[in-house]
This record gives sequence, structure tokens and C-alpha cells, in this order.
Amino acid sequence: NQRDFAAASGLDIVFVQDNQSRSSKGVLRGLHMQKGDAAQAKLVRVLEGAVLDIAVDLRKGSPSFGQHYAIELTADNHKQFFVPAGFAHGFVVLSEAATFFYKVDKFYQPGNEVGIMYNDKDLNIDWKLPTSELIFSEKDKTLGSFAEYAASL
Repeated sequence: NQRDFAAASGLDIVFVQDNQSRSSKGVLRGLHMQKGDAAQAKLVRVLEGAVLDIAVDLRKGSPSFGQHYAIELTADNHKQFFVPAGFAHGFVVLSEAATFFYKVDKFYQPGNEVGIMYNDKDLNIDWKLPTSELIFSEKDKTLGSFAEYAASL
């Protein structure tokens, strides 16, 4: 519950919406984030299957700016991953299918969405699957680079 999350994390965050998606093996979603006042914190987990979950620090002035964090989330390991506001987020499905669940602390605002290509050379993320096995949305195929994002700050 909210009180236990605050006690365990030291964060006073109120989640306003729950989201759930189901994807098949190789589907890669991301890297996405909301910018400015629309920036969202997320708490993510997997209800079925397995994903590799990635968060990239895009907070201007942060000592870890441009660094990414990766964790395998599975229905069996019951791990959750907190993605702070100001981080881009993405995941790839490693199992035959996965049900992905996440909470956000702000509602989605389409006009404030930004993203970075999954294979950005500066981020150098190992997605654990060969590129030939990855499946993307049309939107995710046109995301910009980390260098372009950094230059816009």
C-alpha cells in the first residue's frame, strides 16, 4: 500500500493510474519518458513471463546523466523496479509472452512525450536479444538519439 511504499522507499509518491500491457517475445517498447512538469515516476513489475527492463537517467545535471540501469523482471522473481521522474524507460520481452504492469504518479500527456532509440550508440544498451528478433512500433522506429536529447536541454 501507499504507506508501506513510502516507508520502504523514503519517497512520498502518490500513484494516480495503473497500466497493463501484454506483448509477445521480442517486442521492445521504449525508450520513452514524459518531459517537464509531466515527468512521471513509475513502479513496474511483470505479472506473467519475463522482460529486461531499462531506465536511463535523463535528468539535467544529474551525476548519473546518460547512464542506464537494467533489471530482469519475471513473474517468478516478483521483483519490482522504481523508475524516477526524469528517466526514460523501456523493456523487451524475453519470454514467449509477458504481461507488464506499471503504476504512474502523473497522467500521460501526449504532447510531453519524448524518446530515445533503443540502439543509441552513446547509451550502448545490451537488450539480450539479437536485433533480428526485436519487434517495434512505428512510433519507436522514429525516436531520436541521446545526443539530440542532451543538446535540447
